Amino acid sequence: MEQPLVFDAHLDLAMNALEWNRDLRWTVSEIRDSERGMTDRPDRGNGTVSFEAMRRGRVGLCVATQIARFVKRDSAIPGWHSQEQAWAQTQGQLAWYHSMEEAGEMVQIADAAALEHHLGHWRAAGPAREEAHAPIGYVLSLEGADSIVTLHHLERAYAHGLRAVGPAHYGPGVYAQGTNATGGIGEKGRALLREMERLNIILDATHLCDESFWESLEKFRGAVWASHNNCRALVAHERQFSDGQLKALIDRGAVIGVAFDAWMLVPDWVRGSSTPQNRGVTLAQVADNIDHICQVAGNARHAGIGSDLDGAFGIEQGPADVDTIADLQKLPALLAARGYSAQDIENVCSGNLLRFLRQAWS
Repeated sequence: MEQPLVFDAHLDLAMNALEWNRDLRWTVSEIRDSERGMTDRPDRGNGTVSFEAMRRGRVGLCVATQIARFVKRDSAIPGWHSQEQAWAQTQGQLAWYHSMEEAGEMVQIADAAALEHHLGHWRAAGPAREEAHAPIGYVLSLEGADSIVTLHHLERAYAHGLRAVGPAHYGPGVYAQGTNATGGIGEKGRALLREMERLNIILDATHLCDESFWESLEKFRGAVWASHNNCRALVAHERQFSDGQLKALIDRGAVIGVAFDAWMLVPDWVRGSSTPQNRGVTLAQVADNIDHICQVAGNARHAGIGSDLDGAFGIEQGPADVDTIADLQKLPALLAARGYSAQDIENVCSGNLLRFLRQAWS
């Protein structure tokens, strides 16, 4: 089977570059070697993402994040102590993306014309494209909207290419309530959604707690996706979506990207003692989530890949058969073995997200 183009709907590239000090122009092996002996994070020496590995796996497009959470002084969740600090952090991340564009490693995809131009370059050379050092296309997304100090800041961010926003991340947020929190979006959240709708910014429903999820879908009439979210029917945690939530997203034309974090793939994962090997975590569970979304939808037009690889975890907390992001190319064979057609597999790997963006940006 020819390797399909992959569109990964969630990668924290700038966070890795600036907070983890990873030069993504190095190979994964070189990044791991540089971190040997570091103990500040469990994923040190365990990373999976580099530009070389992305090209080798034909990950020619991704949704790349800015992320900076605001937290109150007594919060147990890490973050910045003012929205202005959070904004400054996201602007540093934006500067890194721009520097990678200047270096020829990446290219920002902010409209339909840029999308088609980029696809033409990648498809012209086919699977050997990594040898040509093709730039990786990225759609800029904000994971958690706390850094939006005022709605004017959102307009400024849009002018710099921001095209998707997840209003919340973990815990309580300025504009919505996220994972492990409860409650609705409030007036600030409703105002944010109105401005996002005016600017045609995609709503990323990922991380919204149940109350904020339902209120956001009620108030927002623009395009909505879930960049990296799995199925509650398979792992019973509120971070996952219930079948009712999946159906509501599907009814809105959303694509749901399946994430690779092990605790979202198997129940009762215990950090520090569970391992991919002793829990049997593989890409089979990723395929289970893709298949579940397809069964809820009744077709293969709403499932995608939102790996979240190196989203504060590495090989110590990912599928055992994923050494680098290039191993996303193992998914097509797993889906084919389950009876998915070549067209279905292409849709899951990239076609669904491409169709979504064409419609959102038409």
